Amino acid sequence: MFNFDPIYLFYILIGASAAMFAEGMYLLFYNKSSYRKNINRRLKVQDNATDRESVLIQLRRERGLTSGGDYRLPLVNLNQLVLQSGLTIGFNRLMLFITIGMVGAFVATLIVDGSITRALLAAALAATVLPLLVIKFLRARRQKRFSAQFPDSIDVITRSLRAGHPTPIAIGMVAREMPDPVGSEFGIVVDEVTYGADLETALRNLYYRVGTDDLPLFVTAVAIQGSTGGNLGEILENLSKVIRDRFKMRRKIRALAAEGRASAMILSSLPIGMFAMIQFVVPNFYGNVWSEDLTKIVLAMAAGWMMIGNLIMFRMVNFRI
Repeated sequence: MFNFDPIYLFYILIGASAAMFAEGMYLLFYNKSSYRKNINRRLKVQDNATDRESVLIQLRRERGLTSGGDYRLPLVNLNQLVLQSGLTIGFNRLMLFITIGMVGAFVATLIVDGSITRALLAAALAATVLPLLVIKFLRARRQKRFSAQFPDSIDVITRSLRAGHPTPIAIGMVAREMPDPVGSEFGIVVDEVTYGADLETALRNLYYRVGTDDLPLFVTAVAIQGSTGGNLGEILENLSKVIRDRFKMRRKIRALAAEGRASAMILSSLPIGMFAMIQFVVPNFYGNVWSEDLTKIVLAMAAGWMMIGNLIMFRMVNFRI
């Protein structure tokens, strides 16, 4: 029953040896000096650019903005969603990927189902709903990473201010030392200040590019200190503590709500798992009713009720702080 040919073990060891040899050669010839430019996207672009203005223009165009920093599309909400998602492929490539996905969904549905109406519906969903869901997911993930790095960046600014540096120089320290997304975003702030924008406007542009809830506190603190004066280092130190406390509270609530999320996943996956098990054990169990229109209606209603229940449970265990 457990008869195993030793020749296969020999092949596995050869493959593992080849992989380890390739990794060793990569580590041997890897240029460690490139670590600096790979900290964030801005430093990588700056390494190949002639001046900082071209770096700023390239970063803006990658994010779906014009060279002057304005929205490229007339649809402000869509442009802001793409901007906050952190996509660097530009609108042309984004539309190309959406078109490829739409054509692929149409052809796949037409081959599997044979109905042109359903194929057109699948293509419409692939061109509208699916890209929006993906972009919103990317925006939420990026905002989460930014929120996790933001207190550390405030600490860097605070230490630089206490060392006697002005605020733009302190923000430039964040751009040089922090990874993405914080590093590139604060680097754009520094470049905008360098080429004529005041600090408050550059920070408000930062908030529009990121969209997290903690940034308005930082922007307001810097703006008030710039107009009325005050100990900005102490203010930012307290702000960093508040943001960390909020972050801890979110994680504590997430841990307390873990039971509700687990219940939602189990209740949602149980009908699908039972259906798959029955289909595997008794393939003809639904054979007599599968082609009936009433069956499709009932399944659609059941899926709708499941979605409503999942939405209710999601709202119960997820709320803003």
